[in-house]
Amino acid sequence: MPKISQRGAPLTERLSSAPNLNHLSWDDIRVFLTCAKEPSFRQAAEKLNISSSTVVRRIDQLEEALGVRLFNRLPEGAQLTLEALAIRDSALSMEKSLFELIQNRLPTESIREQLSISITEGLGSYWLMPQLVDYQRKFPNIIFNVQCAMKNADVLRLEADIAIQFERPTNPDLIVAKLGYLHAYPFASQKYLDTYGQPSNIHDAVNHRFVYQMAPVLEEEKIWAQKLGLDSMDEIAGIRTNSNVTLFYAVEHGAGIGVLATYATAMKADVVPIDMGIQNRLEIWLTYHPSIKKTPSKSMFIDWIKSIFDPQIYPWFREEFIHPNELVDLVPSEARINMNENYFSVKPFGQ
Repeated sequence: MPKISQRGAPLTERLSSAPNLNHLSWDDIRVFLTCAKEPSFRQAAEKLNISSSTVVRRIDQLEEALGVRLFNRLPEGAQLTLEALAIRDSALSMEKSLFELIQNRLPTESIREQLSISITEGLGSYWLMPQLVDYQRKFPNIIFNVQCAMKNADVLRLEADIAIQFERPTNPDLIVAKLGYLHAYPFASQKYLDTYGQPSNIHDAVNHRFVYQMAPVLEEEKIWAQKLGLDSMDEIAGIRTNSNVTLFYAVEHGAGIGVLATYATAMKADVVPIDMGIQNRLEIWLTYHPSIKKTPSKSMFIDWIKSIFDPQIYPWFREEFIHPNELVDLVPSEARINMNENYFSVKPFGQ
């Protein structure tokens, strides 16, 4: 453990001294809580978006203020001490109380209300946003902050008010509800099929080019490589990307076969489903802090979110798989899908 000096006092003397609560900083406690969750200071620094040296400095400051050693620095990472385990529980209680205080704050009349939503990129770009435009027009005094990313937001720590994700949250302090299922299926553009033909089965598929998305929560490369009987998707990949929007654009313009949500054809996307006997299904979860329900506008928004994922209205979110071509005829008349031919992507220059 790096030495922490206090007027030249040795480390052991400093740690055995009485706590100096005047130097206790909430920022240091916040860093400590992140370090307690991550296997190393380096990974905690990445999570906090600060340098590793700043993490070490803040942990040193907190140890100095409390007068105890919090971590044992080991070659394989940082390990919590017994003293730190007790402190962690108290720090978590402090954090929870602070976040509840912030959640329950009363905005002044001069400040517009803000509502933040964390959602996976594909659902956020293709499904939520086109409908959110109309919702925002009805409530112009709300600023909607939409964070589209495959990384799950920490709702309890106010990274978002509401999160829509593919992994079920396990924190008991959060409210969790299953919205439905996302079914994934191979698609290609007609241009690609006219040039290279359509694979009729899995064995034929390995002779084609694929476009795939790299995202830890999806594990798409691993899942689809196994389905195709390959060691890695790189064996047949033409393009790989971390962006679902980029993935769709590449598929739409003939770069190869890619896995998209089955509702693509129901929303008149210019792609064709490829029937080669493989598909995938992901659960869609909604999560939020209980205090959100105390704010009428946010409570109303949660109800609206549930309505636009209602499997009875939008059959592509049902548990059972429905072929993309069949979904076109199953869209009920009351379903409002704000899509048009030019929404997904623009034509490349020169076309």
